[in-house]
Amino acid sequence: MSKKISQRKKDAVEDMKRLISQYPVFGVADLTNLPALQLQRMKKQLTGKAIVKVGKKRLIKIALDQLKDKIKDTETLKGKVNGMPAVVFSKENPFKLYKQLQKEKSSAPAKAGQTAPNDIYIKKGKTPFAPGPIIGELGQLGIKTGVEEGKVSIMDDKLLVKAGDIIKPKVADVLTKLKIEPMEVGINLIFAYENGVMYERDVLGIDEAKVINDIKNIYRWSINLAVYAGIYSKESVELMIKKAEIEAKAVDGKLNIETKTENNTQEVSEEEKVKEVEDLTKKIMWGEAGGEIQR
Repeated sequence: MSKKISQRKKDAVEDMKRLISQYPVFGVADLTNLPALQLQRMKKQLTGKAIVKVGKKRLIKIALDQLKDKIKDTETLKGKVNGMPAVVFSKENPFKLYKQLQKEKSSAPAKAGQTAPNDIYIKKGKTPFAPGPIIGELGQLGIKTGVEEGKVSIMDDKLLVKAGDIIKPKVADVLTKLKIEPMEVGINLIFAYENGVMYERDVLGIDEAKVINDIKNIYRWSINLAVYAGIYSKESVELMIKKAEIEAKAVDGKLNIETKTENNTQEVSEEEKVKEVEDLTKKIMWGEAGGEIQR
């Protein structure tokens, strides 16, 4: 019997080694708290994009050890094999793989003993419960309540569990009754490995909207710098001409800038004219006066 189990373990290690060698990207994930039925569903949804192989920590580490001539820093990788591990194999780049796995996640009720992934709040508002024992249960957790239109209402937002804290039984019970599902279940990718580089979760989990916005700002700032530094390029020359035109009109006294008061209209000072020219120039450069800057 023991020989049969031993051979099965050897076969599992060889299968992992084969897949690691076959796919350009592999990663180790943690399946803690992921129900078996949901894992099967996720595997089907990942067909053609990734393969998920559940394995024991020791066998995954043995496979990495036996590939140390092909994989860099296997000791570091082995140290990150935690929880209920699985190995994910894919031909997608690590960032697309991480995004796909995140997309497949879903919310779930909290269970006593679990670790809160984020701060868990009870929000102010009406509940579906009539006055009764629920008032006492909420009060035990420091949640202020009242009665509105025959229903128990929560009077103020309440931070119930801080991120990283253990969820207590009474807290889990109240969250379930209020139909709050703070847990996120899915395949939690710990790291992905490609071409000798390990990408950890904090690198893979980039905010795409923020990155795109940062790139746009950098592009605009570079044009701003080019205009003020007198550096000619396809992107800056049109704005430099507009800026020169405005400044020339100001110098020539043809830029009619007036300020209105309650009683009369008077010409602004030379100092105010200069400031107005600068403001107009900035608006042109930022696409606020004459259309957005086109790349």
